[in-house]
Amino acid sequence: MSRRTERISAQLREEIARVLLEEVTDPRTRLVTLTRIDVAPDLSNALVFWSALEVKDRTVEDVQAGLESAASFVRRSLSKVLPLRRIPELRFHHDPSLSLGSETLSILKELEDGEKA
Repeated sequence: MSRRTERISAQLREEIARVLLEEVTDPRTRLVTLTRIDVAPDLSNALVFWSALEVKDRTVEDVQAGLESAASFVRRSLSKVLPLRRIPELRFHHDPSLSLGSETLSILKELEDGEKA
């Protein structure tokens, strides 16, 4: 990734998070964390990786559907605040690394507790 795409990726991450928090009213998109954004060199596409806190009444598919439905709104909001000629097409992808990391930590804690007993 070039410095330009890294800078744009950071700006996109900050603004997308703000729009999802402050402007999107779909409850399926609440408590979503953006883990990283990969931007194409020509700024045609941006792959937005996300993770969400587990909530009893929603699944990963629900959150994904909410983000996909909000993508065009988020893109329009970005065009108003970012000084870019072309706002990339947003594609959302679930990133399970945070939940896998917490599962691994809980397993390690159980093993540690088992050794102490």
